Amino acid sequence: MRLYHNDASPFVRKVMVVLHETGQLADVELVHAKGSALSPGSLPTTRNPLGKIPALDRPEGATLYDSRVICRYLDARAGARLYPAPGHSGEWEVLTLEATADGMMDAAVLMVYETRLRPADKVIPEILEAQWRKIERSLDALETRWMSHLSGPLNIAHVAMGCALDYLDFRHGTRDWRAGHPELAAWHVGFTARESMVATMPRQI
Repeated sequence: MRLYHNDASPFVRKVMVVLHETGQLADVELVHAKGSALSPGSLPTTRNPLGKIPALDRPEGATLYDSRVICRYLDARAGARLYPAPGHSGEWEVLTLEATADGMMDAAVLMVYETRLRPADKVIPEILEAQWRKIERSLDALETRWMSHLSGPLNIAHVAMGCALDYLDFRHGTRDWRAGHPELAAWHVGFTARESMVATMPRQI
């Protein structure tokens, strides 16, 4: 398999953590990709018409894209059960938590784009704050309603949320997401000590 990859992408990192956790890292060739909607650069636009990463070439079929699709494929390939079986207890909670984490990453990435793709005098602070409010609401919901789910056995929601919180530190560290979220912060400390998380820590490219 071939994974179009960038160390700074939280969505690519989700896939990388799954590869580590399921013992499939050696089955994948990493292909560096970098660009944006304004300048696609080396993004795999012929593989993924949306021009986004991650994208996964596989020998038995079409290129897969979107981290949720790729992670589900890799989970099924390895029989790892990071995703609950259909109809299994907790299925919808796991999928909702994964979607929450992905939404937080979407909002955080859009904040980066707002400051990087616009000239400084064209940046709209209201857009930045609107995106951050999505993240704040999600953090509050996690702290008050979802900690029991995060404290359970490893599943894809843990992977996605760990990547989301690390990305907040990576790109928006001055915002201090931990303030007012002590249980989530404590969970994060434990989860990010996993070997798969340490090995995939985001870095500037």
